[in-house]
Amino acid sequence: MGIIRKTQSVEFLLAEFQSTEALSAIELIGRLDSKLNKTTVYRVLDKLEDDGVLHSFLDNSGIRWYAKCKSCTKSKHFDGHPHFQCLSCGKVDCLNINVYLPEIPNRQVTVSQILIQGNCEFCAN
Repeated sequence: MGIIRKTQSVEFLLAEFQSTEALSAIELIGRLDSKLNKTTVYRVLDKLEDDGVLHSFLDNSGIRWYAKCKSCTKSKHFDGHPHFQCLSCGKVDCLNINVYLPEIPNRQVTVSQILIQGNCEFCAN
């Protein structure tokens, strides 16, 4: 982890990412309301993403979601996996499947976001 100082704010925020589930900034602000103010949550999220600890992606509503990186570094994010959003309960999580991006002539792809939507295993039943 490239964080220079592991402050209490960083520890509070990282404790929320114990599963593969992704969390929105809005949800994190609500969960950490008694411990951190909104500005601190956004500042720490930005720092953790810059350091390759978290990756983020946008849902179709423009809400930014965050999830833990597996093998990213400060200089390179490798988390090019898709994410799944349940349209019934709103849960968002990382999918551990490989997605191959096509080679595009005369283009160099550096970032891609894939969001798959549907019903999760609980809402599908």
